[in-house]
Amino acid sequence: MPAHSVPTASKPLPVSESPLVEIKDLSFGYSSARQILKNITLSVPRGKVVALMGGSGCGKTTLLRLIGGQARPSQGYVKVAGETIHELDQAGLYRMRRRMGMLFQFGALFTDMSVFENIAFQMREHTDLPEESIRDLVLMKLNAIGLRGAAELMPSELSGGMARRVALARAVALDPMLVMYDEPFAGLDPISLGVIGQLIRRSNDALGATSVVVTHDVQQSLHIVDYVYLMADGRIVASGTPDEMRASTEPTVHQFIHGEADGPVGFHYPAGPFGAELGLKHG
Repeated sequence: MPAHSVPTASKPLPVSESPLVEIKDLSFGYSSARQILKNITLSVPRGKVVALMGGSGCGKTTLLRLIGGQARPSQGYVKVAGETIHELDQAGLYRMRRRMGMLFQFGALFTDMSVFENIAFQMREHTDLPEESIRDLVLMKLNAIGLRGAAELMPSELSGGMARRVALARAVALDPMLVMYDEPFAGLDPISLGVIGQLIRRSNDALGATSVVVTHDVQQSLHIVDYVYLMADGRIVASGTPDEMRASTEPTVHQFIHGEADGPVGFHYPAGPFGAELGLKHG
């Protein structure tokens, strides 16, 4: 467990082998005056589903971008399968990304392609499989998410939950070793939310993959993940299993898990005195 995380009741997640994702002393900012991530240390064991939780703007999605090599750390490193991501050249990064899957926050399906073509796209891009094999694999992926009958529909004809399921099938189309989910539950009704949650868990276990789920949906996430890192203000402030997080009395954890308005995590972004900005005079 990172030395700066809060040891509520938590114990390190048992790891039978080296972690697939290892992040050490990681800091990142768009400028020296605006640090987004501050001294992050965590690991994601192979075969596990790990959640990055925290309020909006705490740096969760930025951390995914660093894992995928879209940004470079100002300090520390991200290793995936033993390789330091920011040290890879363009060919090496491209090779690594072929082994990753990504479900974007709102699906990000190609709007001018059918459901079938969205999933087939990267099979054609990254493999030399014949069309017959691609067809069979796409239909298998669609059948696994319950949408084989929607293969010829366009994204505009899908509900929000259906589009998210198609995006999930596309994310795992090449059976990646690492799948990253950016707010997979955002905007979903309770039924779709439950379906997506179970698909994430089942897909991970069926593929023998490793998953990182960025989310602020507490209740659904705690049902499907193996371990949780809680972020606030660009730092890891606590970590533990779902049961440990639920039982924690540490103020930051308790506030987030129970959705309380008052606590260490403030509502307002840091700013100067409001009255001074309004030009109010004080007697």
